[in-house]
Amino acid sequence: MHMTTTFATSLSTLSRLTCSKCGQPYPYSILQRVSDCCGMPLLAQYDIPSSFSKESLKGREGTMWRYQELLPVLDERFKVSLGEGFTPILELKNLAEMYGFEHLVLKDEGQNPTGSFKARGLSMAISKALELGVEGCIIPTAGNAGVAMAAYCAKANMSAVVVMPRHTPKAFKEECYWYGAEVHLLDGLINDCAAQARTLNKDGHLLDVSTLKEPYRLEGKKTMGYEIAEQGQWQLPDVILYPAGGGTGLIGIWKAFKEMIALGWLDKDVRLPRMVAVQAQNCKPLVDTFEGVQENSQHYNGLPTIANGLAVPRPLGEPLMLQVLQESGGTAIAITEDEMLEGLRELGQKEGLFVAPEGAAVWMAARKLLASGWLHAEEKVLLLNTGSAQKYLENIEGRYLG
Repeated sequence: MHMTTTFATSLSTLSRLTCSKCGQPYPYSILQRVSDCCGMPLLAQYDIPSSFSKESLKGREGTMWRYQELLPVLDERFKVSLGEGFTPILELKNLAEMYGFEHLVLKDEGQNPTGSFKARGLSMAISKALELGVEGCIIPTAGNAGVAMAAYCAKANMSAVVVMPRHTPKAFKEECYWYGAEVHLLDGLINDCAAQARTLNKDGHLLDVSTLKEPYRLEGKKTMGYEIAEQGQWQLPDVILYPAGGGTGLIGIWKAFKEMIALGWLDKDVRLPRMVAVQAQNCKPLVDTFEGVQENSQHYNGLPTIANGLAVPRPLGEPLMLQVLQESGGTAIAITEDEMLEGLRELGQKEGLFVAPEGAAVWMAARKLLASGWLHAEEKVLLLNTGSAQKYLENIEGRYLG
């Protein structure tokens, strides 16, 4: 693998990578995976530019790349984009009225290229991989991340290897094939796919772009946080509910808020949103750790769920997710399969939204937290729907009658 050294058209203020556990710095000029010191995710750090004002966003493209000064791609030529980001925030007036919410909105990530929020992270990871001379990538996936990686690798003219559970709905597999990816299917969940990916890539000829195994997917996902602030005229919600499998989005949104405080875009005394991590009852490692049922998720075993993206039994980012929940005064909650189906029906029949089961889980979590008193009617509540239900039809077919 060669290293690119000419970064002529750089606007990025990327300055270093740091270990998320101990803070040790690492250079960004070479390909990095997890930290050598602690084996933990590396985080991109920036020399926050005083000249980068909110006003400078005016007239920029309506994609996640509008925040390029705080993104890690150093040379415009390596940007691999399909137009991802700047997804709409929709008011859920009918459901709000039904259940007693005064301010209820949903950011619809299903409107991204490849139909999910994974487009953000994989666009950034593949762009950086291209910039650093990578010729091919591999990913273990529950579905959407594999589809996104295959698409962006195709755009970048890179080879793509996708490893996914055999029970993944056919639509995910088919889309990967159409993008020209090499697809491996096996019995088990994403942790089993990760083990298989390591075997397939034991000589290291491919870059493993698994969740948090390289520093840059996180940087694509954090743009959701920038957009939530900008689209809300720099007023943040009181609570954000997010479906957390690997948790990159949860961690990324929080990172974005901290960066915007450093930029002066948010007041340093601003009350940041309470963050809620939503998981499936069938696979709830973070919930169990958060509630003290287990010390950590390293030996957790999960079951499949209709919300494929939540079937992540041993997330590498667990310490970072717990930190976000603790710092924000947030919580973690698990939703059953039947509750997800009920949520799908309600969002479909009351709001005209055909959301991924992960998005339905987030809506049901909001309902439950309002009923329990953890949420209050007057609070501004934002839900994240991470994908479109179209690809999950095999999981949910014929179940709209309950």
